Amino acid sequence: MAEKIHPAITVNNIRNSIPVLLEFESSQYGLWSELFQNHCRAFQVIDHLSPPATTTASSSSEGDKDKDKTSKPTDELWSRLDAIVKQWIYGTISNDLLNTIVVPNMSAYDAWSAIEGLFQDNKNSRATYLMQKFATTRLDGFPNMSAYCQAIKSLTDQLANVGAPLDNKRLVVHLLASLTDQYEGISTILQQKEPTPSFYETQSQLCMIESQRAEKALYAANLANQAIF
Repeated sequence: MAEKIHPAITVNNIRNSIPVLLEFESSQYGLWSELFQNHCRAFQVIDHLSPPATTTASSSSEGDKDKDKTSKPTDELWSRLDAIVKQWIYGTISNDLLNTIVVPNMSAYDAWSAIEGLFQDNKNSRATYLMQKFATTRLDGFPNMSAYCQAIKSLTDQLANVGAPLDNKRLVVHLLASLTDQYEGISTILQQKEPTPSFYETQSQLCMIESQRAEKALYAANLANQAIF
């Protein structure tokens, strides 16, 4: 009877299952971690993300020697699976992050723990830095409304990852308060709404207004050109 192939060995491209590329300045550690753990559970290697179990010293009896011989293929399979999980980790993080965590002969658990430490340690100092960056992020520093909203949302996600989440009202109020003067009217209207609109609803309305203004400006420019000719 043919030996059953472990499901983890059948994975050809880890990026098909985990499309997120984890980077240093990223708000996606929580998402990456959840996707990675779920993938490992599905392919029966979640134990490779936990500390290795301690084993007792083997006996020198003939029976134990025979037992060790029969368990050797399992040990070899474990080593192969651990290397596969480690490859998955390496294949879903940026080169900068890879160069930071990689050391010779590290296990998958070592790599997993190193990444977790980078994103979870020093939470207070990182939260302070992110809050300062959040407070000084304004629309006039970005090429368009979409880029501005994405930056605000990214900082909010990063704050949540370090245990300093912002509620929707605070997020929306800052989003509106940091607009340029040309959005003063819609900013006032949205801030006075009860209940406070969601971040995504606010973003949608702001982007729509930006698009409408761009169309009007283009239309006016075309009329001016036609008048000249």
